[in-house]
Amino acid sequence: MKRIILLASMLFFSGLLLFAQSDSTLNNVYFNSAEKLLMTKGNLKIGGYGGVHYNQPLSSETRENGKLDVHRFIMMMGYQFNGRTQFITELEFEHVKEIYVEQAFLQYELNDFMNLRAGLILTPMGIVNEYHEPTVFHGVERPVLDHDIVPSTWREIGVGFYGLVLPASLKYQVYMMNGFNSFDGEAQIGGVDGLRGGRQKAAESFVSAPNLAAKVEYFGIRGLNLGLAGYFGKTQSTLYDGIAKDDDIAMATADSSVVGISMLGADARYSMKGWKVAAQLYYTSLSNTEEYNEFTANKGGGDLGSEMFGYYIDLGYNVLRSTQSEKQLIPFVRYSNFDTHRSVPANIAANNAYQRDIITTGLSLYLDKGAVLKADMQFIKDGASDEYSTTFNAGFGVMF
Repeated sequence: MKRIILLASMLFFSGLLLFAQSDSTLNNVYFNSAEKLLMTKGNLKIGGYGGVHYNQPLSSETRENGKLDVHRFIMMMGYQFNGRTQFITELEFEHVKEIYVEQAFLQYELNDFMNLRAGLILTPMGIVNEYHEPTVFHGVERPVLDHDIVPSTWREIGVGFYGLVLPASLKYQVYMMNGFNSFDGEAQIGGVDGLRGGRQKAAESFVSAPNLAAKVEYFGIRGLNLGLAGYFGKTQSTLYDGIAKDDDIAMATADSSVVGISMLGADARYSMKGWKVAAQLYYTSLSNTEEYNEFTANKGGGDLGSEMFGYYIDLGYNVLRSTQSEKQLIPFVRYSNFDTHRSVPANIAANNAYQRDIITTGLSLYLDKGAVLKADMQFIKDGASDEYSTTFNAGFGVMF
């Protein structure tokens, strides 16, 4: 049944992308913080975003401590060398004590429709991995779907092309990128959170095979933005390093430590007369998982599935729309369902706990387009449980 839903969804999105009539007067294209800095005038450019969160588990049987966290604050800087050449970097501080470089790329404008990008780049998959600023999505925390299926913030070193084709109402990206680390002496990917543990994040990354990532967005229908993305390649393994090319045994061992990845994503965002709707759908097929599980069974792995599937739909409405207030108050509800053991190889059994249903409902109060107060209730149930766990979340987010 899910295969039928997936196929129908892909055909629906593809048909709209190919046959919808463009309206050049519309402007439904979205830009994240880095892209906005690229369009900002001046040589030295500064921006940022971040949020402070409160998470309180709720239980009728036990007392639970809440958690207060300066979850993340990001400083963004850009420099324009000339009319065609720019550099963007994003420095992230998580939980006060952790520091990451989230983006660091050089962009060169080839013509009005094409830019060359090289460096540390966000993988163009889905909505949240690229547009993850707290003023962009509802709910205090990012959707759980974008933690386990598309492991935001997912970025690697790569090179490729980015551009807007305004006459066709298209935005596109295509990159050759470094892949996930599946084995570096221990297994780095598995069933509970899929590929998340394999993100290399450009921290002394190693590469044994390049991967392809591409996305196209269509924004020519009033109020609507549609995206279709793909990611294809193999994971990376340290076992390839230094082995003789004619050593068939060592090569076969190294081959057992990698998996093939074919990931497809479709997303939609619709905004009209106060209504705001967002939806994402992902399907990931993993090959060589039976061999990988056997090889890593005593090395921290052994339970990677062969298919992952997930989707969500988010519905909100600005109740202050009729008041002509500059503020927005948006009650919302989001339903998510995903399974990192959608299908499993013959040497393991599917773990029902890896299939999750999540309902999130709450309020977003926008004091300005760059400042939001948030509160929500989140209900999570996995396939091995009969009851939902409940968490109350509150916080604020900024983007400038």
